[in-house]
Amino acid sequence: MTNSSNAFYPIIVTIILSCCSMTGLAQQQKPLSVDELLEQVKQGNRQDQELNQNRIKAFSENREQQQSMLRQIKNDRAKAEALSLKNEQGFEVNEQQITVSQQRLTERLGSLKELFGVLQLVSNDTQGQFDNSLIQLHYPERSQRLNAFSEKMGQVTELPSVKEIEALWFELQREMTESGKIVQSTQTVLLQNGQEIETDLIRVGTFNLISDEKYIQRIAETGRIVEFPRQPSARYMVGAEEIAASSGDVIPFTIDPIRGQLISLMGATPNLIERVQQGGVIGYVIVSLGVVVVLLAIGRFIYLLLMDRNISNQLTHLNKPSNNPLGRIIQVYQDNKKENLEQLEIKLGEAVLREIPPINRGLSFLKISAAVAPLLGLLGTVTGMIITFQAITLFGAGDPKLMAGGISQALVTTVLGLVVAIPTLLLHNLVNSKATKITQIIEQEAVALIALRASDT
Repeated sequence: MTNSSNAFYPIIVTIILSCCSMTGLAQQQKPLSVDELLEQVKQGNRQDQELNQNRIKAFSENREQQQSMLRQIKNDRAKAEALSLKNEQGFEVNEQQITVSQQRLTERLGSLKELFGVLQLVSNDTQGQFDNSLIQLHYPERSQRLNAFSEKMGQVTELPSVKEIEALWFELQREMTESGKIVQSTQTVLLQNGQEIETDLIRVGTFNLISDEKYIQRIAETGRIVEFPRQPSARYMVGAEEIAASSGDVIPFTIDPIRGQLISLMGATPNLIERVQQGGVIGYVIVSLGVVVVLLAIGRFIYLLLMDRNISNQLTHLNKPSNNPLGRIIQVYQDNKKENLEQLEIKLGEAVLREIPPINRGLSFLKISAAVAPLLGLLGTVTGMIITFQAITLFGAGDPKLMAGGISQALVTTVLGLVVAIPTLLLHNLVNSKATKITQIIEQEAVALIALRASDT
């Protein structure tokens, strides 16, 4: 028993110290005995019991007050329920009166109700057209009036006045009148670099906006005036450049009937350089081949043209050979005319064969290029289709933009190949015909010289 008491002593001391720390007894300088600590714990328990008894007593004393509050709440609930029942009955009566009044209003309106419905429909359609119209720049307040008028048309508690109906007709008439005018005003324009400037803006009816010899668009959703990302080609810009400086004269002008959408599409149309870029590496190869072929064909044609002129001059002066193919053949004849006929024929044949290769130089390349260009175009077509099928495999065929790159390369390279092949073929025939003419003249004159030598013997 003593051992168990000794085992519990630390626990008891810990509990007592905790209680002392809570009640402020830990600050005592004189140590307490176990009995004194036990006595303090009993006193603390007694104080807690007294506090609980005081609480119970206070609650018992307030019980009557709580009961009174409960009765008051029940009375208030009963009054609220009675008021709710009364309001429900009044609501039903009001609903019946509203139904009867609406029927009476419908009977009295008669055909006017259909008229108001038509006016509401016209007002809504007109508001949509005005929001997308360029004339909205000069009359922005009319949308608010039309919106208020349309809301009134949808109500049955208030009827529109004749003045408001006439205002709708006036706005329609003004829209039609303004569509035939050219109006200049100062507006804020958002440029492509993000800068906003105040500039003079010319409105051509309901079709186009022009500023600084450029077409401008109005964004209907935001009401902002924005410069087109790209202007159309030069032939469509003539009117925009001349209308600002016009003094009343009739000038050609490009009209966009769908208010800027066609101009936007024409501006998005790729130019020649962008189309070549769509062909990729094969497109650049075809274009490079075409440039080389054209330069070679022009150079060879000029060379043969000068040679043809020199040969034509030589034909009138056969006794005075000069530095041209025919002159060199005549020189060979004069140097070897004392030889026998067979030796002379061999010498002249050798001279003719020596002159023909420079005349025909480059013709084989032109002929091969005319055949290779379409093949390169076909190679680009096959490559583009492979890219297209790869895009379909990875992303499906739902988005055409993913396949546009491959299709563009397939079509552009084919076009480039044909564009290079057709002129190359024509240039080859032109140069070849000139070379054939010169060759025939040389051969004929060589044969004539042999015949002249034979006649002398």
